[in-house]
Amino acid sequence: MKKRDNNWLIGIGILALLGWWHLGDVRAGALECGDTWLVGNYWMLLGAALGTGVLCGWLFWGGRLPGRKREGGGTWRPERIYPVAGLLLGLLYLLVLPPLSAPDEISHYISAYQLSSRMLGCPSNSRDGHVLVRARDWFLEDVNGDYIRGQEDGYLVKEGTKDGTGEAAVLGQPLVEKTYRVIHDTFRLGREDEGQQSYAVSSYPPVVTTPAAYVPQAAGICLARLLGLSGLWLVYLGRLGNLLFFVAVTWLAMRRLPFGREVLFGVALLPMTLHLSASFSYDVWIMAGIFWFTACCLNLAFAAEWVRATDVAVLGLVMALVGPCKMVYAVFMGLCLLIPVRKFGGWGRWGLSAAAVFGAWAAVMVLVNGQTVTMYVAPETENYVGWAQETGYTLGMLLHQPGKCLKLFFNTAAWQAQQYHLTMIGAYLGNLDPVLDVPYILVVALTGCLLCLAFRKPGEQLVLTGGKRLWIWMLCFGCVTATMFSMLLAWTPVGSQVISGVQGRYFLPFLPVFLMSLKNDRIVLTGDGNRGILYAMCCVNVYVVLRIYSVVSMRL
Repeated sequence: MKKRDNNWLIGIGILALLGWWHLGDVRAGALECGDTWLVGNYWMLLGAALGTGVLCGWLFWGGRLPGRKREGGGTWRPERIYPVAGLLLGLLYLLVLPPLSAPDEISHYISAYQLSSRMLGCPSNSRDGHVLVRARDWFLEDVNGDYIRGQEDGYLVKEGTKDGTGEAAVLGQPLVEKTYRVIHDTFRLGREDEGQQSYAVSSYPPVVTTPAAYVPQAAGICLARLLGLSGLWLVYLGRLGNLLFFVAVTWLAMRRLPFGREVLFGVALLPMTLHLSASFSYDVWIMAGIFWFTACCLNLAFAAEWVRATDVAVLGLVMALVGPCKMVYAVFMGLCLLIPVRKFGGWGRWGLSAAAVFGAWAAVMVLVNGQTVTMYVAPETENYVGWAQETGYTLGMLLHQPGKCLKLFFNTAAWQAQQYHLTMIGAYLGNLDPVLDVPYILVVALTGCLLCLAFRKPGEQLVLTGGKRLWIWMLCFGCVTATMFSMLLAWTPVGSQVISGVQGRYFLPFLPVFLMSLKNDRIVLTGDGNRGILYAMCCVNVYVVLRIYSVVSMRL
């Protein structure tokens, strides 16, 4: 028994060897650029990474709780381990992938900053609507000092750039060795803005969505501003607030689930999930909200005796808060239909409950996104795709050419499916950076881990069967279709043969329930290896952060 319990140490040994292997890459990069401190930082990262692996291994296999018997070969249940594993692994990603390096993170950061100013009662916007930031924080969107600075209404403003392009380097975009150097030098030497004004006008617009999606990030920013901390501490604390929120809500969802907790744990351990959870992205708000909504629906459908008014209020509140971020997830309100009508006390109360949940979502959508929805559904509205500098599709155009619409969907499914899979698991980390990815063999391994977590174990009860399983598949297909259709209208030029802008990370919110629905009587694993699988996924993430650091160190 002791030998079996200590098998997790093999994973630590493999990680140590791989860490030593990548040390050579870090040294090569340090010698080339002269930043020898990269090696010292890597040693600290390696120590923290191996320490995380040891702690996770101990929690899964080695530890004992006084007065309690071991369960399934380990001490802690998965929902007890997740908060520790999720937080520590998220912190590793937070450190290795610096602030503002995630997809659209600069816009999410500006949105959170605007909310923090309103929470603190400070000026939040200039006269023309641009977001105000502290002058000392302005360098985050201009790390090379390219702005030509002026003054307007007592604020620092950008009047152009020194090279005439109008563009300035944002921290972490792209993520190269110089990014680490800027962070290292700023923490070591400090960096204050040259201007004497207390505020500067940001060049980046905020995201038009519900402010609630930025409360966790804004809370971290508020703390930094109240303590008078520098801009770097500000963005790190903002990210930390988002990470803590995600881990807390996912943990609550895990506890609420009547089954499939290991599946949710596994999805939360995907490199893409961890990467996003430790950023300013509002994807964190969406994932956490849908995870909680799924857990509530499944609990009410298969565990609870009755549906209370507070349960309906919670479901409506979650959809109202998540809906304005990405309205495509409104399809998932259909998950409520798994709950038997008898638990509501009759068709009358069921109808009122359904109206309450849908009404809450619809009211907030009209309030927050009404203008945007009207623009896309208006038949005479012209659409222009800025990034491609071409005309885009309109709803009227697609309705008059259904054959072309179907062809676009077919081409996208045939040509982009592999890309969606890769970017859902862990490819293109950072700001959609093809260099910062998880090796393909590990993508395959992580996919296999998810499937093994989903498939039935000996003696495990089969809950999602027949029509329930089919309904979940229809909801997931509906979410995928709605996502593709929204990007067809918003992001795809007329000349494209596929739908542009769809990324695999958009499928993460409903991935857990889809995996849960795969459990069946035909594929039954011979043993329960969930703990070993989850621990292996932890080890993969430890390796990924070490590899990314070495790659960035050589990216001069």
